[in-house]
Amino acid sequence: MAVMGGKWLALVAIAAFAQVPEPKILRPPPPQPLPFSHRTHAGTGLKCVECHSMPAPGDFATLPATAKCMACHIAVKKESPHVAKLAEFHREGKPVPWERVYRVPDYVVFSHKIHMDVDGVSCQTCHGPVEQRDRLQVEKDISMAGCMDCHSAKQASNDCQLCHDQR
Repeated sequence: MAVMGGKWLALVAIAAFAQVPEPKILRPPPPQPLPFSHRTHAGTGLKCVECHSMPAPGDFATLPATAKCMACHIAVKKESPHVAKLAEFHREGKPVPWERVYRVPDYVVFSHKIHMDVDGVSCQTCHGPVEQRDRLQVEKDISMAGCMDCHSAKQASNDCQLCHDQR
């Protein structure tokens, strides 16, 4: 009988572990053309929307123009080789070629403005505690399942046409 109980326990353990999803593997932060610390810049009092504006209709949050950066860096840390590289991008009229960390597929309709207008939703809801990071990497699940879980938790619609363009 003890053998039967041991087999039963082993089957229960196997079934339980089979239900546990594999942990998500964090990818390392993508290489960036310049080192940039959100922690340092947020520590000066900058807010997300001061650098990442959302021009109408608000679907996309932009990356800052070099002029925004140079407004401070004309005087702050101007001796840094990284700021010199930033100044070179600025003089040449080129944007900094940042590697995007978060991206939704082209077939997904997403509006930053609509989400930011919801009580209890902030940049950190989808992007994590960016203001605490020196280097950014994906740390929040923005897959379809992750978005649907958030919508369910906030009692928002999970209707297909809400996010998928019906062409």
